[in-house]
Formats: sequence, C-alpha cells, structure tokens
Amino acid sequence: MLPENWSIPESNGMKNISFRNKIVLALSAVGPGLFLIGYNIGTGSVTTMAKTGAEHGMGLFWALILSCVFTYVLMVAYGKMTLVTGKTALFNIKSEFKWGWVLSIYIILALIIGELLALMGVMGIVADLVQEGIRLAFDGQLISRFWIILFFSLILYFLLWYGRYRAFEKTLTVLVILMGLSFIIVFFMVKPDFASLAKGIIPSIPNTPGALGLIAAITGTTCSAAVFIMRSTVVAEKGWGINDLKTEKRDSFVSAAMMLLLSGVIMAVAAGTLHVSGLKLENTVEMIELFEPLGGKLAAFILIIGITGAGLSTMFPIVLIAPWLVADYTGKPRNIHSKQSRWLIFTAMLFAFGTIFLEEQPPALMVFSQAFQACILPAVAIPIFLLINKKRLMHEYKANTKLNIGIVAVILFSLVTTYFAIAEFL
Repeated sequence: MLPENWSIPESNGMKNISFRNKIVLALSAVGPGLFLIGYNIGTGSVTTMAKTGAEHGMGLFWALILSCVFTYVLMVAYGKMTLVTGKTALFNIKSEFKWGWVLSIYIILALIIGELLALMGVMGIVADLVQEGIRLAFDGQLISRFWIILFFSLILYFLLWYGRYRAFEKTLTVLVILMGLSFIIVFFMVKPDFASLAKGIIPSIPNTPGALGLIAAITGTTCSAAVFIMRSTVVAEKGWGINDLKTEKRDSFVSAAMMLLLSGVIMAVAAGTLHVSGLKLENTVEMIELFEPLGGKLAAFILIIGITGAGLSTMFPIVLIAPWLVADYTGKPRNIHSKQSRWLIFTAMLFAFGTIFLEEQPPALMVFSQAFQACILPAVAIPIFLLINKKRLMHEYKANTKLNIGIVAVILFSLVTTYFAIAEFL
C-alpha cells in the first residue's frame, strides 16, 4: 500500500514524513485488519446492532464486547499458525487431522451457504437504501431495486475481473474510513441520551422473543467463523512471514478494537434514540425514516452513505470467499482471475438478486444469516486449539498458557451461542 519509491529518511526519522505518508504508513501496517473490518462491519452488523440497540438499549453490549475479545484471540491464533507453517487454515485442517477433509468440506459448504444468504441480504439492503436516498434527493423519484442491484453487481464484477488484492485492500480502506466517519458523525448529530446509554450497559439476557437470536447474531456478525478462515488467507496474501508475528498480533488488536468501536457506536445510536422513544426497527429503510426527524435530511444522507459503504465493503470478501476457500483447501495459489474463480464469482453475483424474488425482508434475512454463522464457530474454534498446540506443526511457537485459556473460553462461548441460535430457530 506504500507509494512507489517511498521511504523513511534515516537522518531525520519521522519528522520529514508528510502527514499523508504517515497515514499511508499506519494503514499499510494494518492491511489485513482493515480488510476484515470491511468484511465484518457490513450491513449485517449494522442491521443487527441497530435492531439490538432499538429493542434492548445497551443491555446486550456485553455480548458485543465478548465477541470482539474472542475475535481478537482467534485472529491471533489463526494468523500465527499461518505465519509459522506457511499454510492456510483449511489446508492445515485437512492435512493434520485423520478426517480433516470432512471437516474442511463442512466448513467450506457452511461458510459459502451462510455468505450467499448474507449477500442476498446485503444487496437487498443497499438497494433499499440507495432507492430511499434517490427518493429523498429527487422529490419522490423511484428507481427499481433490480436496476440498482444490477448497477452495483456490474461495477463489483468489473473490479474483481481486473483487480488485484492490493487494489481491493485500498478500496476497502476508503470504504471503512467512510463508513466509520459516517456513523460517528450521525452519533453526535442525533444527540443520544447518554444517561440512558450508561444505565443500559448493565449485562442482561432479556426474557423476550428473539433476544437469544440477537445474541447469536451479534456473535455471528462479529466473531464469525468466516473471519478466521479468511484471516489466514489475507495474512498469506499480504506476504507476511515468521518475522511478522508482532505485526500480526498488533494488526489483530487494531482490527478487533475498530470492530468494537464501530459496532458499539451503531448500537448506541439506536439505543440512545430509538430505544428511549419506544421505537422498533424492522426494516433498514425505517432506520433512515426514524433518524431523519432526529438529525434532519443531512443525517439521513450521511447514514445512507455509511450503511451503503458498509454493504459494499462486505461484498468484496463475500464474493471472494468461494474461490479463496477452494484455493485454501487445495493448497493452490489464490488466482481470482482463473476460469474457475471467475465462474464461482459470477455464480455468487447471481445470488445478489435473490431478495427481488423472496418475500423475506432483507434485515430479517441478515439477522438469520448472522445467527447461522454462530453455529459454525465451534467448527473453527476447536480445530485451532488442537493445531496451535501441535509441537510437530508449531515447533517453539506453540500456544502459551494465556492464548490457550483464551481459545478455551472462545470454544465455551461458541457452544453457548450455538445453543442460543438453535433454540431461536426451533
């Protein structure tokens, strides 16, 4: 991500570096983390956090904190394994366990199904928001959701057809910054009730329909199984090696901290405005309609830009997941321009039109897909515990006591949230 021929002047240290290049240097150090922030904080996260804040205030903030802490733990573990072995996650799982290929195939199929469901929800929400933005800007003018989805699908497919990983990373960096600034600006514009926010932080499990599903969805959208499999891939794509262990750990921390900050801001905006007013959130467009009286049209447009940026930043990793998982499993180079990869990406893009033919509202589809992701978490938390403690595989870089305690805590948390998701489905 550094400009060509860019270097730090040795004589004067950081003093001679321009402000722009300092920002570029900082962002280049957290490339994979920004990629995963873009993947994680998508419309699914926005929908889940906003719905949670509107219905329960900050009462489920504890679930977000735990999810982000455990996300950091597993990101460090999967990144470390990749740096030490030089192999990606699914290839290690397939190679190191007797029936590893079965588990790997299960993870691949479960993740792809979950991501296709998410893609339908993401594109549906983006189309709804852009449609609402056009209506607000042009006095009621409406454009069919089909044409909006087709427009974004063609742009995305064009970028994937000609692009490279570094280009995706830069694009996602811009979208993540745009998204983050939008939510923070709206937070201050709508002036949420800080006293109500403080009261709501007390941990609780509401005895109301859908509460367990929301806890599972918070886990699924933050501590997502796909994130850790993708983490392994993007670390390998970055070209980091064994000497980058500290950089990988710092990158994981920045990524998890940003996820907590952005998701927490979204939940707080809904909790400090909609919840205290007794308003519910069933549709993403309702979110714009409810916030417009609070912050005016400007707040509505900023919110549309932020959520649309979140959606677009999520689509890149979603449509890349199938070709990357196949490459991960086979141990072959990740070439998204191969014939196989392009067909997989094209097939995924067809699912973007799914919400046009489904009666289910995109937000409901997103919450379901995120809760579904929580059910896959044990399948990636348990294998990494076994792999990172294999001396033959990790040598002197085996997990220490602190990391092992963290992974065991993740496993227990994943089993509880899986139970919550299944209980909600049933």
